[in-house]
Amino acid sequence: MQEEFWQSRWQENRIAFHEPVAHPFLEAHFDALDLDAGNTVLVPLCGKTLDIDWLLARGVKVVGIEFHQAAVEEVFARLGLLPEQTEANGLKCFHHGNLTLYVGDFFALPQALLGDVHAIFDRGALVALPEEIRIRYAAQLADITQNAPQLLISYDYDQRQTEGPPFSIPQSAVEQLYESIYRCSLLAERTIEGPLAERCSGIEYALHLGRDKRGDIA
Repeated sequence: MQEEFWQSRWQENRIAFHEPVAHPFLEAHFDALDLDAGNTVLVPLCGKTLDIDWLLARGVKVVGIEFHQAAVEEVFARLGLLPEQTEANGLKCFHHGNLTLYVGDFFALPQALLGDVHAIFDRGALVALPEEIRIRYAAQLADITQNAPQLLISYDYDQRQTEGPPFSIPQSAVEQLYESIYRCSLLAERTIEGPLAERCSGIEYALHLGRDKRGDIA
């Protein structure tokens, strides 16, 4: 899944996608996931996001997966944690307490390693992927989490203004990707800010993806 591209971005420190604070949509709409203390949240393609710290402070377990090992090591160093390191299914696993981060290919992560996942926070995974990979990603994510509800953050802008990532994926495209699995509800939107705003104009928005249109979960 474009490992060479992302490894080079990290090595060259071209990580404008990394934010210095937890995402305000996570803070504002975390309750939409209806989680209890001890529930597990999967953060795919997590990088070294501070969203991990914020989620842990809410008493949930966090599992993430990331290509770049140095980013994973930085998360544990930042939290002052010394992780246990193991290997499974071709992935390196760093674990301490409520935090488990895998290093490797997202598509190599099996459901058996994750156990029960109660929610997904997709802040920068889907929007990092070119169109030809998104269907496979969406299917894999739903499969390994058994269709766990999602808080998804995406962008809607004219793709002709700039090349991704992050790519423009309007709500209609998200709904098409997950149409057989989730009901999508718009939670919030705002004008694009930060480094991306220097390249394009549009909106950043948050969706709640709840299990499916046939009414398994309202």
